[in-house]
Amino acid sequence: MTRTLYLPVPGGGLEPYTPRDSSRPYTPPHTPLTSRVAYAAAHVVAEAHTDSSPAETTGLDWDRTLAFRHELWRWGFGVAEAMDTAQRGMGLDWPTAAELIRRSAAEARSVGGRIVAGVSTDQLTAPEPSLAAITEAYLEQLAVTEEAGATAVVMASRALAAAPRTPEDYVTVYDRILGQVSQPVVLHWLGDMFDPQLRGYWGSVDLDAATDTVLAIINAHAPRIDGIKLSLLDADRERALRRRLPAGVRLYTGDDFNYSELILGDADSGHSDALLGVFAAIAPAASQALQALDKGDVDAYRALMDPTVPLGRHLFETPTFHYKTGVVFLAWLNGHQDHFTMINQSRTSRSALHLAQLFRLADGTGLLRDSEVAADRMHSFLHLHGATR
Repeated sequence: MTRTLYLPVPGGGLEPYTPRDSSRPYTPPHTPLTSRVAYAAAHVVAEAHTDSSPAETTGLDWDRTLAFRHELWRWGFGVAEAMDTAQRGMGLDWPTAAELIRRSAAEARSVGGRIVAGVSTDQLTAPEPSLAAITEAYLEQLAVTEEAGATAVVMASRALAAAPRTPEDYVTVYDRILGQVSQPVVLHWLGDMFDPQLRGYWGSVDLDAATDTVLAIINAHAPRIDGIKLSLLDADRERALRRRLPAGVRLYTGDDFNYSELILGDADSGHSDALLGVFAAIAPAASQALQALDKGDVDAYRALMDPTVPLGRHLFETPTFHYKTGVVFLAWLNGHQDHFTMINQSRTSRSALHLAQLFRLADGTGLLRDSEVAADRMHSFLHLHGATR
């Protein structure tokens, strides 16, 4: 029988909690998922014994990092590589990201898995680089990604947002990038709740004006754009953008609060496909839900996907950009890595109270693969933080 734990609760103190004896019997798909295109943004596994300061990139445990990608492919997802879930801009530097893209793309080819990868400008060091320098940085990373065989996700650039820019500046940069792509790419609109340095992206803090700018870029280059990943945590705004996209351009939801309803869609605005960090944490349940949707069973989809939403909302609660800590914590509880270590020492970004609630929610949705292993690891974590009885 699984051990009873004493988990911290708001206001102080501990309460007993006994995890369920076994996880829910989710089943990987036997054929590719068809009703929606679904990418899971994957985290990276740090080396356990690397000595680094927060300003340095910790080495990666390549075997465990790549094995987790195979786990996502096994559940039917494509992998979104070297994006913010992999701590891009929060410890993962460009040279390491480039190697990660090359290795993951090779692994994808070996199993026929889908892969997209983040293209950004994080090799730049000047505080306010020129538009030409930003464009060249994008093109350098685009060349690496396309050569590796991954589809590019043109990530929102901190360098582009670092100085006051007009909408025309964004059009200039994106016109040049999209003129160079060899296959359709995914654009990327990450809200400032995910990265405060991206406030005012597309040249305005007015989201209506920003939407008009990105739509102008998309309409001008629609054949070169597979879709746009939208991460604003605003379901109504996503539906509104979805209605205005040209035919053939997908809306990839990056809304880790409202993904269940947005993926299901509606008769008025259609549906969203998905490129989500939360999928790395809920892959078995989300896969089972999408398998049900492939069969047209909306009730089964809701019964499987809707219960994961409270976990997603907790994982991504303010400050949202620290969600990576919870993703890595769940990977450790589930045996996908042997330690709870992160690059840039980010494991300290969430409290024991937050992670205890994450444990409860994962257990409640049957997302702990082995409840005994997870309980033992949770106990050791609590003991380290002085939260045991």
